[in-house]
Amino acid sequence: VQVVDSGGDLVQPGGSLILSCVASGFAFSRYYMRWYRQAPEKERELVAGISSTGDSRHYADSVKGRFTISRDNAKNTVYLQMTKLKTDDTAVYYCHNGIYWGQGTQVTVAS
Repeated sequence: VQVVDSGGDLVQPGGSLILSCVASGFAFSRYYMRWYRQAPEKERELVAGISSTGDSRHYADSVKGRFTISRDNAKNTVYLQMTKLKTDDTAVYYCHNGIYWGQGTQVTVAS
């Protein structure tokens, strides 16, 4: 099983990024997928989740209206589109299928 997160970068406040998570070794299309994040010295927190078919999504209050989770089951990939980024969004972002975690990708929002 592999879960590979990518797309993190240094971005200015107000900017945008798209994170990707490519999975293999399990039946991706059957799994609810989630993005988590962990900022320095803070607990890991749930950011967004998407159902196996993509027709149900949920978001943390702190990112509603700014982040969009989506998936492409043909590519075994889940995305996190992030807009209007704030310094508080700085964290390592992780993809999770309920069992396996990605290695994380660093998002830094700073001027």
